[in-house]
Amino acid sequence: MTHHVILGAGPAGVIAAETLRSLAPGDAITIIGDEREPPYSRMAIPYLLMGNIDEQGTYLRKGASHFDDLNVLLVQASVTGVQAAAKTVTLDNGQTLGFDTLLVATGSHPVSPPIPGIQSEGVHTCWTMADARHIMGLATQGARVLQLGAGFIGCIIMEALAARGVQLSVVEMGDRMVPRMMGPTAGGMIRDWCEAKGVRVFTGTRVDSITAGKPLQVALSNGQTVQADLVISAAGVRPAIGYLKDSGITCLLGVLTDQHLQTNVAGIFAAGDCSEALDKVSGKMIVSAIQPNAAEQARVAAMNMVAHAQGQTPRAELKGVTQINVLDTLGMISASFGDWQGRPGGEHVELTDAQAGRHLSLQFQGEVLVGCNSVGWTAHVGVMRGLVEGQVRLGPWKDILLKDPTRLMEAYLASAQNQAAWAGAQDERRR
Repeated sequence: MTHHVILGAGPAGVIAAETLRSLAPGDAITIIGDEREPPYSRMAIPYLLMGNIDEQGTYLRKGASHFDDLNVLLVQASVTGVQAAAKTVTLDNGQTLGFDTLLVATGSHPVSPPIPGIQSEGVHTCWTMADARHIMGLATQGARVLQLGAGFIGCIIMEALAARGVQLSVVEMGDRMVPRMMGPTAGGMIRDWCEAKGVRVFTGTRVDSITAGKPLQVALSNGQTVQADLVISAAGVRPAIGYLKDSGITCLLGVLTDQHLQTNVAGIFAAGDCSEALDKVSGKMIVSAIQPNAAEQARVAAMNMVAHAQGQTPRAELKGVTQINVLDTLGMISASFGDWQGRPGGEHVELTDAQAGRHLSLQFQGEVLVGCNSVGWTAHVGVMRGLVEGQVRLGPWKDILLKDPTRLMEAYLASAQNQAAWAGAQDERRR
């Protein structure tokens, strides 16, 4: 019997298992997850902290018998190694599993910055269900909380902490908030918004040390010392692929994949936050750590796992991923798509209304919108994504947008329709 093994019980792993079962009713499927919880969504943890849902609300599938009903075996263990040539996986419980196809979908893990005292009691990441339980016990009304990091994940955590009524301080090494998603103007606007909401924000600042105790003493690079009942480290994440060392599977920042999500080893695939896939806007291989991309990667990988097991050519192809970020920071909506920093030789336009809390930055290469930033322009989010992802040729609308970037909707409707009409004509000609 063909055996498909999936490393990782997050969204990518679960969607891959369900896709496999729909295509291969008689094959054996095993999911290996390293947490002693039913498969759940990390992105739901902030809602748990806010009190909007309970722990069951984080579960990816609500039915207790869902995986049994699918005849999918869930194994709770950590992967210690993969032997690609031997087609085996070793686990920390002493088991060795053989596989016919393998999906690497172990996601990311938090980065632990090299700060003296970072392992002190009362310092936690916000990544697992166990982390959430610790945080809920300490982040009570009025508690002093210091958060290390104001990136995308950090801002989501900050939203949850603010809802718990804590006294919140945020320390960010970059010169602005969300520095990997927002330019200086947009990042500065988000900082000002947070400070107006009562959050102390230290940008361009490091945590030099943490001294254990109750309260914790947090020394900052600006010379200040902040007392905290809880410190949350949100200094970023990295693909969780250390166990692939000496496996024979090629990795750079993440596991390298082709358009079929296959690695350099036939029959071994990767999906989600631990994989590198082609960014269809920039043309570069990137780790795109967002759930919609992970879901599509998992679906494509699973289809091709079945094809490989049946000796067929790949059934599906990933058209590429896109850098997509939409963020709600204490009620301020911001968005970032594609090459928001621009490209050499490109053109750009910015429009800022600080009083209204609105900012728009568009980046062009030729007649194509290749990236954008926005703050407060909620009505344009879908249009911006459509233009960037679709690589829509704007024609004369590019120059119109350079003069008035607020006319995005008109530009999209006119240009996308023209592009669709052109594509239809080409299809007719080929027939």
